[in-house]
Parts: sequence; structure tokens; C-alpha cells
Amino acid sequence: MDPVTEDAPPLRTLVADDDPLVRRLIRDVLQHDGVTVIAEAATGREAVELALFYRPDVVVMDYMMPEMDGIEATRRIYEHDSAIRVILLTGAGDDALGMRALRAGATGFLSKEMELGSLPRALRSSLEGEAAISRRLATQLVQHYRSAPTGGMGLRPVRSHLTDREWEVLDLVSGGASTEDIARVLVLSNETVRSHLKNLYRKLEVSSREEAVAAAERMRELV
Repeated sequence: MDPVTEDAPPLRTLVADDDPLVRRLIRDVLQHDGVTVIAEAATGREAVELALFYRPDVVVMDYMMPEMDGIEATRRIYEHDSAIRVILLTGAGDDALGMRALRAGATGFLSKEMELGSLPRALRSSLEGEAAISRRLATQLVQHYRSAPTGGMGLRPVRSHLTDREWEVLDLVSGGASTEDIARVLVLSNETVRSHLKNLYRKLEVSSREEAVAAAERMRELV
């Protein structure tokens, strides 16, 4: 361990997994590397409650959790305190799942098949702004952004009655994306996209995509 790491405050983490053996393995690896495990959670709901109570630096979260899956738990933690980093672990190398995790606010998405000895480094890197993701998922992210319509996207008002997800949908609508395009880029079902559009129309007091785009432009002019 280098001097910089020794002089720095110990990294505080929460381990969330419904399997006690997995929690113990992760805890032992982290503690051996000087990472402090301040709490453990066995369900997604418990992970959210403990994370918001203890405010750890990083949460190591399993995807398959009872009561609430890891992505929803990540979303709730991020909405309440975006300073808490969350790294999701999964037994399946599913790129679509990884995209959903990152959109929910995770700073990392790693396979449980990884060498656990590299986990402490991934946690520390996440605090420095690095994404803890596989090269394949990084490539997938680049491909998604290359294929996403970009025309019409712009700055968003600091204060807005639209959610981040609604702004994502509106940005894509402004770029001419169809419902199917939006579903593909945001990894959502067509029905979910239609629901977001309906909420957008209601909040913006408009009745069409064209009117929604015009309303968005007026809002951006206030930035």
C-alpha cells in the first residue's frame, strides 16, 4: 500500500448481498486492503436504508436482491444522495443490465467472476471519478451515444419540474427520435416511453411532440 493511501482517511463502504457467504468474502477482501466495512445489508430495501443512514463512500451492491433489486436500490440512493458511489455486482455479463445500472446512478457495474482482489482498487477509483466497468460495456456505451439522435439537445434549466429521465426523453424527442429510438437508447420498453411522454405533455401543458420541443427550447433560453 503506497504512502498516499496510508495517509488518506480509510474508505468507508457498505456491502449489500443476500448471500452471507458472499458478503463475508467481499468484507474480508476489502478489510484486508484497508477498506472499512461499516455495515452489511441482506435486501435491497435494507441497503437503501443503511446507505442513507451511514452515508458510506461506496456501496457494493448485488443486482439480485430480495424486496428490491440492486438497480432500484441504486436509483433511490442516488436520488437522495448522489455523493454516495454505488458499484453493482452481477453474476451475468448483461450489457443492457449494465446500461440500466449506470442510468440509475451507479458508478460501476462488475461481474462477480472478477478477481475480488481488484475490488478495493475499483472502489477507490470510483471516488476519483472513474467508472468501474468492463471494456465491453464501455464499448457498448460509446456505440449507444454514437447512435443516439443529438440534434436539439442543449443545456437544461437548473430548476425544472421535469425529472432527469423526462429530460432524457425530451432531449431525444428534440433530436427527432421515435418512440422506438428512445426505448432503444434508454433501454426502456415502448410502453414506459409512452408513459414518460404523457407525463411530459401534462407538465409542459402541451399536446404534441412539436409543442413539447418548442416548450423545451423556451425553457433552455432561460438558462
